Amino acid sequence: MLGDAWLWAAVEWSPPDYLYFQVNDGFDTATTAALLAAALVKAGFLWLILRTPARGPLDRRERALRLLLYLAVAYTLVLWIPFRLLPDEADSAFQLALWTAINILYLLVIRWRSRVLQAAAGAVFAVELAGMADDLLDAFDLAELGSGAFLGLGGVAVTVVTVIGQWRDGRWSRVTQVTGLLSVGVYALVIPLGVLLDTGSGADLMMPVVMDAVGLVGIVWIAATAREMPTEDRLVDLLPRRRRAVRVAVAAVAVLPVVALIHPEQNARLTYTTWRMDCFDRPSFGDLKPAERDRAFLCRARSREGGVIQPIFPDTLSDQEILAYGRALCRAEDRDEQQAILTEAGSARPGRGMDPQDLVYVCPEIVGATHPELLRSTKEKQEAETAYIARENAECRDPWPGRKGVAQATARYFLFVDGDPGYLVYDPEGPDGDAGRAMDRVYDSAGVGVAGSAVLIGHIEDVVDLCLTVKAFRSPPPRRTAGWEQVDEVPIVSRSGTLTVPEMGGGDVGAGAPMPNLAIAGKGRYRLRVYVRLGDTDEEHLVVVFPGTSRKRLKLKG
Repeated sequence: MLGDAWLWAAVEWSPPDYLYFQVNDGFDTATTAALLAAALVKAGFLWLILRTPARGPLDRRERALRLLLYLAVAYTLVLWIPFRLLPDEADSAFQLALWTAINILYLLVIRWRSRVLQAAAGAVFAVELAGMADDLLDAFDLAELGSGAFLGLGGVAVTVVTVIGQWRDGRWSRVTQVTGLLSVGVYALVIPLGVLLDTGSGADLMMPVVMDAVGLVGIVWIAATAREMPTEDRLVDLLPRRRRAVRVAVAAVAVLPVVALIHPEQNARLTYTTWRMDCFDRPSFGDLKPAERDRAFLCRARSREGGVIQPIFPDTLSDQEILAYGRALCRAEDRDEQQAILTEAGSARPGRGMDPQDLVYVCPEIVGATHPELLRSTKEKQEAETAYIARENAECRDPWPGRKGVAQATARYFLFVDGDPGYLVYDPEGPDGDAGRAMDRVYDSAGVGVAGSAVLIGHIEDVVDLCLTVKAFRSPPPRRTAGWEQVDEVPIVSRSGTLTVPEMGGGDVGAGAPMPNLAIAGKGRYRLRVYVRLGDTDEEHLVVVFPGTSRKRLKLKG
């Protein structure tokens, strides 16, 4: 069995399939014979590949083309091994750069003797490079051009049109031209060889062995193209009838791959898929150009919400169909009608419907009539949010206007819509666990949870925001509990010399204006007194902080 492994490595130039050895206990006779035959064929091909290049003058472009063709040969034979150690992106980028340069030099070096033929060759080369570009985009998880499926077709067409160019140029021998056409014929051998070799337990290994050997014909042709480049001119005039035949053949080779790239309308074209990282964002409508809005909707329509649930539309629908269903959803009168439309579309979750935030991309004139805020750009949203917070802050008043603190501020404090127990007064650099412990204790401490350097103050009513005033004094102020429903005084510690209240800072929760440092005496122990009452429209809080060493908790009112 060890001898079989060495035979495989010597002929195939790759590690053996150890799983196959474990299951089948070595090669059968047919596979061994195929390996020995492949060794002879490969030896002959290698001799042709490694033949000395023809002597003769070369200009700068011809020298560059010869060097790049030999680099392509070396990559196929040996350089692919170190490239396997690199990321797929590096391999795809290298091949795209290499063959882009080779194809451009083909256009410049080969004497096409016809602008039509040269233009057709350029079109065919572009199809091949588009397929290779798709491989690179796929390696980076980016949206593809949609041409990767035709990469093999483009490669065949490139070989055929290049052989035609070599024939018209006259510098390449008939043997080289025939070798190029035979390399195309290798693709046609896959099916008959598969039937012929399907004769025993080793058939699954015989097929790759044979195809690997005959596949070297293409490398022989590339090496011969590089080797024969400086051969003296052998330009042969073509008869008019043969010229027409050549033009028809070239036109077919050039046009058919391009036609194959044109998708019928019913094909699913995923131009903006859920696997792109930016597809998890919901861009602002006003930031998008008209052409980008459909892609944004397709992204939302195909979203899997982090891969947890099925997309709202099945992957079998084309982009055009999804856009049409989206516009129909815009015209739906209610959720029931939306559910009927999504059921018709084959949705896996028709009952969920689609929100105006998603539909605005395909029907802004309908959604904007009832939700004009959804038409804004990011800048307009920020300006509107700033203006809204300023209005909310202006509605809050200082409940102790006659007693100024050393540091103070009044602002609207915005809470979580669901389940927010209140707000913190804390030392941002205090122990990490203090805030959590204060939150745990707020429910057992009449609305004020205390834990070292953090105090969590709860709200009386089920509100989403409240008016908050904070003041810092150097000495205890009068208690003045009249007019307040609850008044509590608790200890708090500042280990860093800071005590403050969280601000919004671009989020949805926190104070709507800058909050001061309430630890005006630096590090040490403080007393925190909190006043709470319900007004006609708002819940109002006053927080007073002053130095104090007492660790008592006082219930002054309520």
